[in-house]
Amino acid sequence: MAKQTPDELFETQFLPHLDALYRAALSMTRNPQDADDLVQDTFLRAFQFIDKFQVGTNARAWLFRILTNLFINRYRRAKREPEKTSYDEMEDFFLYNRLQDAYVSGKSDTPEAAVLNKVQAEAIHEAIGNLPDEYRETVILADVNELSYLEISEILEVPIGTVRSRLSRGRRLVQRALWAFTEENPR
Repeated sequence: MAKQTPDELFETQFLPHLDALYRAALSMTRNPQDADDLVQDTFLRAFQFIDKFQVGTNARAWLFRILTNLFINRYRRAKREPEKTSYDEMEDFFLYNRLQDAYVSGKSDTPEAAVLNKVQAEAIHEAIGNLPDEYRETVILADVNELSYLEISEILEVPIGTVRSRLSRGRRLVQRALWAFTEENPR
C-alpha cells in the first residue's frame, strides 16, 4: 500500500469522525458556536501535527484526545480570566447623569441631595463587593484606602495605566449598581 499524503490521510482517517467530534464538543460546551470552534481547532491541531499520527493506530481516539485537551485548556484559561464585560457601552459619570436628569425633571432638590437621600453605606459596600476581583481590589485601594496610582501599581504589580483603567471601569460599575439601588429603593 502506497504511503498517503497528509491531505489523503486527513480525508480518510480524520474527516469520518467529524460528526462524532461535534456531538462530543456540543455536550462539553453546551453551545453550538463554541462546539464549532472547538471542532475546528481540533482539526486544525490534527492537521498541524499530522506527522505525529501513527498510521494504523486509532485516529478517532487521537482526535478525541486533542478535542478533550483543547476543551480542558480553554476551561482552565476561562477560569483564570476575569469575567468579560463590554465597557464600550458604559457611559462616563453614569450615576451623576441620572441624578442630574432627576434634578432637571424636578424629582430632587440637587443631584447631591438625591445621592444622600437614596444611597446608604450598605449599598455602596455591596456595589463594591460585587465588582469583579481586579476592579474591586483597585477601587478599594484607591477610594477606600486612598492610595496613589503608583502605590496601587506596586501593590498589584501592574502598570499605572492598568490601575487607571481598572479604577475607571470599577467606578462606572459602582455607579451603575448605585443607580440600580436608587431605582429599586425610592424614598
